[in-house]
Amino acid sequence: MHKQVTVDVDGRTVQVEGFGRTVGAVLAGAKIKVGDGDLVAPTLNDPVTQGEQIVVRHGRDLDVVVDGKPDKVWTTALTVGEAIDGMGLRDGDVRLSASRSAPLGRDALRVSTQKTIHLVVDGQMIDGVSSAGDVRDALKDVGLVLNEGDQVSVPLDATAVDGLVVLVTRAQTDAQTKTEAVKFDTDEVDDPGLTKGQKVVVTKGKAGVRTTTYQLDSVGGVVTDRTVLSSVVTTEPVTQVVHIGTMEMPDPSSITVAPGSAKAIAKGLAADRGWGDDQFACLVSLWNRESGWRVSAANPSGAYGIPQALPGSKMASVGADWRTNPVTQITWGLGYIKSRYKTPCGAWAHSQSSGWY
Repeated sequence: MHKQVTVDVDGRTVQVEGFGRTVGAVLAGAKIKVGDGDLVAPTLNDPVTQGEQIVVRHGRDLDVVVDGKPDKVWTTALTVGEAIDGMGLRDGDVRLSASRSAPLGRDALRVSTQKTIHLVVDGQMIDGVSSAGDVRDALKDVGLVLNEGDQVSVPLDATAVDGLVVLVTRAQTDAQTKTEAVKFDTDEVDDPGLTKGQKVVVTKGKAGVRTTTYQLDSVGGVVTDRTVLSSVVTTEPVTQVVHIGTMEMPDPSSITVAPGSAKAIAKGLAADRGWGDDQFACLVSLWNRESGWRVSAANPSGAYGIPQALPGSKMASVGADWRTNPVTQITWGLGYIKSRYKTPCGAWAHSQSSGWY
């Protein structure tokens, strides 16, 4: 039977007419090539109906440089943001060489992740958090002001790495003013929305600046006396706030799973991913809240199904029967959790603190 379908090929929409019965046959008839690593939704073997919309995303190796280390990742993303999401990186913890909305080009994507920098300066140790790519910007992030002539133990244009120790030696001059770093405090706050023992930096600390003015008395060019005229904190330090998780994980022994139920299906698929009873308990709590494990659960926002995919049609990447098949919905949901939160307990912790996942 002759059909007309819409095909979205890497963001470009084309109208295709043909007699093919399956997605694969229609694409072949339109001379649209797909490979093993490409994304096709619905799948190649799914039947095609009049007016069907087919999505094709061609995969390719993307050159990425993460914290100065080159690598390649396989992606079907169209934008920088989609590629970063596929790598499982969180927005607040990275800096990118291009905006998230920018089309994914052929140039290498440079990514700088969050890291801890240890500064030894003005007789004290300052531990700061930064996602800057080089030492110069990392020092700015933690609030360090370098004076003319100050020496740094690491080149300022060197790549910033986690755990980097930077020794700052202040220049000794006969200037009448001097700036010193003011160490910031760290507040730890119990957070019942985070998994017990989990730590999240909510507010990054920044060192303050103290400016001191001296009167120098000299004899024959040699300073014999130095008197403090004023000493003022010109930039207040920013307190670093760290949330410490106190939430106990669900008890796996309290969960009853009926054979053949959606929970039974999910338990098996979770086990295939290497997730044990503890992770399954988090998954049960998460989807109890989201949908009550109902395949047809619908939300006015457009979220649908057991995992409450938004929109529900996202699950078509797994199967055309996404509206009714719990296996399709659960398979998509577990893949989403893996790519964005690593584990069900990670997704559950985020849901507890934010009300969504």
